[in-house]
Amino acid sequence: MKRAAFLLSLLAVAGLTASARPAAPGAATGDPCSLPTKKPVWIDFADGSVPFWEEFAKPGAVAAASNFIFPPQIRARGAKTVYFDLNFTRRTGSPTEPADPSVVADRANRFYTYASNAMGCSNPVIAENELQGSRTLTPWSVGNAQYRANVLIFLRALAARGAKPALLVSGVPYTGGEAGDWWRQVAQVASIVREVYFPAPNVYKLGVVQGSRAIRQMFRVAAQDFISIGIPPSKLGIMLGFQTTPGSGGREHLQPASKWFELTKLQALAARTVAREVGLATVWSWGWATWTPAESDPDKPTAACVYLWSRDPKLCNAPRLAGPALNTDLKAGQLIFPPGSRCTVNGRAVRWDVAASISRLTQDPQPAFTAAYSRAVASSYARVTGKAILNAEKAVIGLHFHGSRAAYVAALRRDRATAGIARGVIADELRRARIQARLRVGGPSTGEIRSYYDTYAAAPVRLVQVKPAAPWLANSARGFALGAVAPPQVFTLKLGRQATLRTMTGVFKVKPLGPTVDLAELPLAKARKPIVTALVSLARDTAYQNWLLAREKAAQVGALCWRDQLPAIAVIPLTDYLPYLALDSGAAAATTKAGREER
Repeated sequence: MKRAAFLLSLLAVAGLTASARPAAPGAATGDPCSLPTKKPVWIDFADGSVPFWEEFAKPGAVAAASNFIFPPQIRARGAKTVYFDLNFTRRTGSPTEPADPSVVADRANRFYTYASNAMGCSNPVIAENELQGSRTLTPWSVGNAQYRANVLIFLRALAARGAKPALLVSGVPYTGGEAGDWWRQVAQVASIVREVYFPAPNVYKLGVVQGSRAIRQMFRVAAQDFISIGIPPSKLGIMLGFQTTPGSGGREHLQPASKWFELTKLQALAARTVAREVGLATVWSWGWATWTPAESDPDKPTAACVYLWSRDPKLCNAPRLAGPALNTDLKAGQLIFPPGSRCTVNGRAVRWDVAASISRLTQDPQPAFTAAYSRAVASSYARVTGKAILNAEKAVIGLHFHGSRAAYVAALRRDRATAGIARGVIADELRRARIQARLRVGGPSTGEIRSYYDTYAAAPVRLVQVKPAAPWLANSARGFALGAVAPPQVFTLKLGRQATLRTMTGVFKVKPLGPTVDLAELPLAKARKPIVTALVSLARDTAYQNWLLAREKAAQVGALCWRDQLPAIAVIPLTDYLPYLALDSGAAAATTKAGREER
C-alpha cells in the first residue's frame, strides 16, 4: 500500500510539472473539454475511488474525476471528463474558519492550471464539492460572509481563466435577502448543482406511479429554489445519490437488489423527464465510490449499469448483467400520454381540449380540469351511448325551448357553450343517473317523512298511471307523482288523457287519474310513498357526491398527469352553469335497465 501511494504521488507531481499546454489524450478527438451539446449532459462521478470506473468510460458518457491518473484513461476509452474537486474547503475555508481572502484568487489560479492539465484542455468543467452552510439565513455572521465572499472570488477567478465551474449544493438553500443576491452572482460565473438525495425504501414503497411522481417533484422543487429568484434553468443541474452508507440517503438497506435497481431506473427516468421539462443543463450522479466499508456494496456495479442503461441502452447492457432482477419496463409510471391527453386515469384520457372547452363555462381552468378529471373517473363505471345523449338533448329542447333547436343553441351561446360542450354535460348527467341507481341508501325515518310533509305542504302531487314503470313513482306503474321528483309536464296534462312524455332518461306514456293538488291535501298515509321516493332521491344525490369523491381520490394513486399537476378532488356540477341540462326530476333514481335510454 505504501509503494502504491508513493507511485500515485509521483504521477501527480509529474502532472504538475508537465507543460502548461494541455495535453490531448491519444484516443480522444477534438476538444477534450467539449461536452455533448444535447441537454441535459449526464455526468457521473467515476474517479479511482470507483472500482468499476470503466463502466463510465465509454463513448457517450461524461465522467467526473480528479488528478492525472484516471481522467486520461477515461478519455482514452472514448468518454469525456470533467474535474471533480473534493477539497474545496481547502481553497476557500469554511463558514467558521474562512480563508484569508488575499490568497483565494492565487489558489484558484494554481488550481486552474492543475485541473486544466488533468483534463487536457484550457476550459474544463470543474465541479466544486461543495458549498458549506447553504441553508444559513441572513444576516450572515462575519465568518460566513467572508466565506461566501471567498467562494465567489474563487469561482470568478476560475471563470476568468476559461474554466466552467459548477458549485455543488446540498440541502435546501436559503435564497432570501442578500443571500439571493449572492446566488445570482454565483450564477453569473458558474452553474449550480443541487444534490437531491432521499432514502430509497421510502420511495419504493409508494409504488411505481407515486414513487416516480415523488422523485420528479423533488427534482422540480430543487430547481425551482433557484429559478424562483431569477436564475435561468440553463445554469442549473441536479445530482442524484446512489450511496449505500446508512443515514446518507441512497440505498438505505433496500433489499433485495431488484428493488434498488428499480429505484435506480426510476431516478434516471425522472431526472431525464424533469431536466427536459425545466431545461436543466446537467444531471450528475454520486455515490459510486467505495471510500468506506459501508460503501463497498457488491450491487453497485450492476446498479451503475442499470442507471446508464435506463437513460441510454447503448451505454450498458443492464438486462444481461442484472438478469431477472431487473424490471425492464421503461414506461410504467412515466409521463407518456396519448396525443392530446393531459392525464390518463383508469386507462382513460383527460384531454386538453375537453378541459379547455369546460373552462369556457367555468371561466377558470382549475375547476374545468377537475370536472374533466371527474368525467374520466365516472366514465370507468358507467357507459353512456351517443344515441342516449342525442335523445336526452331532444328532451331538453322539448321541455325548456318548446322544441326549438335555434332557441336552444342561442341559449348555449349566451352561456358560453356549444352543442358539443352541452352534450358532454348531458352525458355527465346520464352517467350520474346510472351510477346513482346502483347506490344503496337507507330509507328515511318517520320523523323525516313527517318533516317533509309539513315543510313542502304546497308541493304539487298527482295520481297517475305510467308505462313503463317510472323511477319517479318508485318504479311503479301507478301512484302519486310528487313535484320534487316527477317531470313537470305531469302536472299540466289533461285529466284522463294519455300523453307521451320525453324525458332525459326515457320516454313514458302517462295518463293522469286525478287532478293536481297540494301535498297537504293528501292524507299522510297516501303521501308517504311519494315522500319516501323524494327523500331517497335526495339521499342518492349525497351518496353519489361521496362516491365520486372517493373514486377520484383512489384514482389519483395511479393517475399520470402533465408535469404531475393533478386535479383537485372535488365535484364540479356543470349544470350550475347550464341549469336547463340538469336531469329531469326522478333522474337521480334512474333505472339501470338496459335499453331504456335507447328508446
